[in-house]
Amino acid sequence: MADEINHNDEKAKTLDSCPHCGAKLSQWQQVILSVDHALMCKKCWYRIIIDAIPAKPESREENKSKE
Repeated sequence: MADEINHNDEKAKTLDSCPHCGAKLSQWQQVILSVDHALMCKKCWYRIIIDAIPAKPESREENKSKE
């Protein structure tokens, strides 16, 4: 369980832009994200949730082939 917490903290530290639109997150937004593990992007209104971000983003073609 401690490994999961450390893994999530590492993700929060490395996430400096929105995974959806690529907008740069301010330092304050990064702090909020590291504490709450959730944040709304002000540019595209995408809800960034630390636990929901995959380690390796999959392409849309791979997702379609799985269905």
